[in-house]
Amino acid sequence: MDYRLYMPEDFGALYAIEELCFQTPLRFSRGYMRELTHQSNAATWVAEKGTRMCGFAIVEWTREETGQVAYIQTLEVLPEDRGQGVGGELMRRMEGLARAAGAEAIWLHVDAENAAAIHVYERHGYQLRGQRPGYYGRGTAALIYEKALSKGISEIDAAG
Repeated sequence: MDYRLYMPEDFGALYAIEELCFQTPLRFSRGYMRELTHQSNAATWVAEKGTRMCGFAIVEWTREETGQVAYIQTLEVLPEDRGQGVGGELMRRMEGLARAAGAEAIWLHVDAENAAAIHVYERHGYQLRGQRPGYYGRGTAALIYEKALSKGISEIDAAG
């Protein structure tokens, strides 16, 4: 598996994954997804097997009263590539970029009924911080997970 930062010509393959992983109304629109991939305060990592994109993740960072904070907009892996560490590696890379941008914490929303994703987040040190009823529509809550980011050398730098 190869990992690299997003390039504009990746958009078609990236959005095809979005369409497979999420159904309307949970799916990001093409316009919003394109906006996310072009933000100056965000980064998109891509996972590839040969020339086939099999996953991606988008992280953004903002300055808040408490300091710089990162937010995982989305983390998506094709069903046939799940369970192989792709999501964990994408998270590690997002955390490294967030840390390099000065973020002291990283957080996300996850569907309360998505046990597989929750397991991945918890296994990587994310802790449950709260819940938002109805976040994903009528009757579907989002759980809020957060992880403190240690200061110092980023894992991306350490990995070379």
